[in-house]
Amino acid sequence: MQGRALVVGASGITGGHTARELIRGGWQVYGLSRSAADMGDGVIPVGANLLDATSVEAALETIAPTHVFFTTWTRRATEAENIAANSAMVRHVLDALAPKRSVRHVDLVTGLKHYLGPFDAYVSSGLKPETPLREEQPRLDLPNFYYAQEDAVFAAAARDGFTWTIQRPHTVIGKAVGNAMNMGTTLAVYASICRETGRPFRWPGSRAQWEGLSDVTDARVLAKHLVWATGSIAAQNEAFNVVNGDYFRWSWLWPRLAAWFGVEWAGFDGEIHPLEAELADGAEIWERIAARHKLKEFRFDRLASPWHTDLDLSRPLEVMTDMSKSRRAGFTVFQTTELSFTDLFAQLRSDGLIP
Repeated sequence: MQGRALVVGASGITGGHTARELIRGGWQVYGLSRSAADMGDGVIPVGANLLDATSVEAALETIAPTHVFFTTWTRRATEAENIAANSAMVRHVLDALAPKRSVRHVDLVTGLKHYLGPFDAYVSSGLKPETPLREEQPRLDLPNFYYAQEDAVFAAAARDGFTWTIQRPHTVIGKAVGNAMNMGTTLAVYASICRETGRPFRWPGSRAQWEGLSDVTDARVLAKHLVWATGSIAAQNEAFNVVNGDYFRWSWLWPRLAAWFGVEWAGFDGEIHPLEAELADGAEIWERIAARHKLKEFRFDRLASPWHTDLDLSRPLEVMTDMSKSRRAGFTVFQTTELSFTDLFAQLRSDGLIP
């Protein structure tokens, strides 16, 4: 299937991989971001402030996509602010496109907070949803900007007559520079700093995450799922978990990641050691490392997002998802999680982003 795609957030991990997957399939691809920077790979850059309806309308004035992929979000201080900002971004894009009557399908990428709620909510409430997480589980009675985004899509679909698919990945592993949520590259930077300074590659998270089963989502798998959903009747007006398809324990994976970098590792020792504290001096150290190894990115905060990795790895509960619904609908892509990380590490090294 081919068409004209608008990828909202095309400079991020999910958006960038989705744009490249679409290009390989022969699609015409517009990449919408705030800066309209060159995204390469044949993506046509479009710049707009998604929080400004006038800016979005002007940017999309001459663009009539058949498919829209929402792959971005903005972080705010409270969940009420998250709801207002993130639902507005979805509405502004779909409202700007509505008069053209060109949109046939919309894909919205959210995540597992659909089942868990905002981080503060499940930490303070002791909420422990049944795992593996399944799409049939109802919404929680909690404020959640994912629900507001979904509702914005549902309302526009009812108004404009397009179909939709919701994708719910776990932590997305893939390359992007300047991304706000980037566990894979954050761990690569952490391991590189450990090697340069002689520090142990110490597990930063909780006992539940260290010992429990988990899964992640390779950005390449998510991109294929997004493109698959555009042409699958079984995916129309449905929500899907999207993960690699295997389960692992961090107690098994952590030593293997350390071995890739050739560093000593330390497991859970009874306490959480947040990366934000471990890497408080990361910016200064990274600048020295980047200069010595002639790396392409000197700014630590363009590569690492310790706060987000801490949120994932310090969860007080086991988190994993069920992929049966996608399998039954015909999506059979599988990815080994260890290779998700090591393929990324190799790419970062090849691209001159880590030593």
